[in-house]
This record gives sequence, structure tokens and C-alpha cells, in this order.
Amino acid sequence: MLEISELPVVAREKDRSSSGISWGAAVAGAFVASALSLILIALGAGLELSAISPWSNPGAAASTVGGVALIWLVVTQIIASAMGGYLAGRLRTRWQSIHGDEVHFRDTANGLVAWAVGVVITVAFLATAANTITGGPVSTAAASKSVTSSGYGQDSNAYFIDRLFRSDHPGAADRDLSMQAEASRIFAHSPRDLSPSDTNYLATLIVTKTGLSSNEAEQRISQTLADASQYEDNLRKAAARILLWMFIALLAGAFCASYAATIGGRQRDHVRPI
Repeated sequence: MLEISELPVVAREKDRSSSGISWGAAVAGAFVASALSLILIALGAGLELSAISPWSNPGAAASTVGGVALIWLVVTQIIASAMGGYLAGRLRTRWQSIHGDEVHFRDTANGLVAWAVGVVITVAFLATAANTITGGPVSTAAASKSVTSSGYGQDSNAYFIDRLFRSDHPGAADRDLSMQAEASRIFAHSPRDLSPSDTNYLATLIVTKTGLSSNEAEQRISQTLADASQYEDNLRKAAARILLWMFIALLAGAFCASYAATIGGRQRDHVRPI
């Protein structure tokens, strides 16, 4: 190979004035990483391993996410990011008059840029797919209609409010939507610790609706509040767990993309022209 001093002056000046980012190679690597991520997500969904689904499914609570699904999330990021980073390094423009340390840094930066663009593309696609599959504005309109017709809507406390007014003789005629709406507002105001006045008033509503005694109504309120608090705690812990593993997956993806870009760059530089 030619020494840097032996290269033509035009070639040296061109390398020194060129951008350190090969945008064509970085964007190509990003698209490949995004496509591979979607393929692996689809594979994980087919094998029931997906940790996060773009489809809305209230029945699949975040607490049901298993360890295998979270590991698959990390594996998906590692494979897709490494492939995108390698292509970003292998396809970039060859720098002939740049010092080896600078070339190494630029390759690392190209891989990191390819990973970042790929993550943005993947997230944008999944968000669009989720909005399309769940109906977008149609679902919002349906939810608004449900709130209007039921009096207290599909809020997170709806199930626990139904439990409060559950009687031994259920029937459509027994539903008092205005009473349940009022109870839902009380629940929403103090979901963990009701004031004594709110507790007494809510117990009165339950007694009127179900025919329970005052003590039984207060016991039902206490048990329902405890269950609601436990449910919220479980969701919060599951969400924190998923976010932690997402951080690990993205960090691993960034490292693999940057390192793979240096490998691709070295292989690109060792190719001798015929």
C-alpha cells in the first residue's frame, strides 16, 4: 500500500475536506437494521416471545412478560444493530490519507449513527402500525361514545367500581350508571386512601345498591382499594422492568453497531484494487 506521503496531493486534500460521516452507508445500514428488527420482532411474535406488541390488547398485561421475551428483545437489538453497523462501515467511502486512529473513530461514529437512525425508523414504523391496527381516531371516537353511554367510561377503575356494586342478583335493571359514575370519581380522586367522609358516603351507596350491611360495605371498600393498589403496583413494576431491559437492549445494540462498523471498515480498507 502507498504511504500517506506518497499519495497525490489532490487525494489527501479531498480526504481531509470530506465529511467524517458517510451518510449513504449509514442510512443504508440503518434501513437494513430496521428491516431486520421488524423481521425478528415478527418471528418473536410468531413464537410468542415478543416482549412488546404494537397491537392493543388489554388482556395481555405487562406483568405477563416473561424472561425469555425480554432476552429476545436484547437478541433482536444485537443482531439487527450489528448487521446495520457492519454494512455502514463496509460501504463507507475509503479514506486513504486519514490517520488510522481517526479512521477507527469515524467508523465507530458511522456505526453509531446507523444504529440511531435505525432505532428512529423502527419506532416510527411500529407507532404508525399500532395507530393503524387499533383504529386511531375511530377507536378514540368509540371510547368517547362509551364514556358518554356508561357514565364512567373505560377508565382503569371501571372493574373495581363494578366489584363495589356487585350484588347477588345481577341484572341489567340493577345498573345505576350515575351512581357508578359518582363512585368512580371518588375512586379517581383518592385511589389509595379514601377520606372518612368519602368512605362513609361510598358505603351508603353500596348499601343502597346491594343491600349489604354497613360493616360489609366498608370491608368491601377496604378490600377493593387494596386490590386496586396492588394492581397498580404490579403494572408499575412491570413497566419499570420492561424499560430497564429496553435500556439494556438499546445499549447493547449501540455497542454492537459501533464495533461491527469498525470491523466492516477494516475489511473495506484491506480490499486491494485490481
